[in-house]
Amino acid sequence: MRHFIRSAAVAIAMAAASTLSISAAMAADISGAGATFPYPIYAKWADAYKKETGTGLNYQSIGSGGGIKQIKAKTVTFGASDAPLKGEELEGAGLAQFPMVMGGIVPVVNLEGVKPGELVLDGSTLADIFLGKITSWDDAAIKKLNPKVKLPSQAIAVVHRSDGSGTTFNFTYYLGDVSADWKSKVGVDKAVEWPVGIGAKGNEGVANNVSQTGGAIGYVEYAYAKQNKLTYADMVNKDGKKVDPTAKAFSAAAANADWSSQPGYGVILANQAGAESWPMTSATWILVYKKPDDAAATAEALKFFAWSYAKGDKMAAELDYVPMPDAVVKSVEEMWGKDIVDANGKPLYSGM
Repeated sequence: MRHFIRSAAVAIAMAAASTLSISAAMAADISGAGATFPYPIYAKWADAYKKETGTGLNYQSIGSGGGIKQIKAKTVTFGASDAPLKGEELEGAGLAQFPMVMGGIVPVVNLEGVKPGELVLDGSTLADIFLGKITSWDDAAIKKLNPKVKLPSQAIAVVHRSDGSGTTFNFTYYLGDVSADWKSKVGVDKAVEWPVGIGAKGNEGVANNVSQTGGAIGYVEYAYAKQNKLTYADMVNKDGKKVDPTAKAFSAAAANADWSSQPGYGVILANQAGAESWPMTSATWILVYKKPDDAAATAEALKFFAWSYAKGDKMAAELDYVPMPDAVVKSVEEMWGKDIVDANGKPLYSGM
């Protein structure tokens, strides 16, 4: 396992989109594509699942937009997205959607002498940086938040995603919630017209670019920051409290989520109230067909997801992801048994 984790860390550091292939491609292997946000935990689960069951997972970490396209094109058994599809889109495509795990998006910087968690940003300052209104690290707005940090007179190099990204959706959702300027000038989507900066593909690409560029700032899922030893910034949350990116803070943001309030459990967790809440928390979702052409492949995928729900919590916690609450898992598995069926209407999932 230690060897695999080292291998996964290397893959995460790559700028190119990753492909997880736990075993040689065989008919029994499960195919999926999409979000880079959950790639580290999907890789860890897949390795353990392969050892226990012999069934492999081939997961293309290409971004949420790519995952949605591939599941709609029926080139994979499941798609993965950090941006939930709305009810009408799910209904029109005949897709079921459910959340798999939660995590946090963090600002990462490359500033000489600044250690992880030493820099503090708030939403409006972060928005102004990505709008190009704040261009130097010694800007008064950043200095006000960081009176004890030695900030250089250095240009800020913004790094953003170049691909259709659920991480971008949640990041821009948060910026739009805290900045009227961002909402009106840039908006919220998986891909936006960025006012400034250079684009990179995947969480992997952003992490790589930030690590190689002095004065850079980007945004990645926390596991990428941790595994690549990037300097992350703490944030001031909706309650005005400074918070660190931790599993506890991500859990706090999700504590009051009403998962049944949206079709496909599509609840956005950005900028939630609570003294301990991390402001850029997100779930990540799986997309499968309710009546798939390849029922056997979808049944195998559901077995993997059920196994991950049942046995993957400790592995998720080790990478600072937050497992879904038991009540949500129960609801999801009941939905599988009712809504996901073969050509004859027989449910593809009947429990582990």
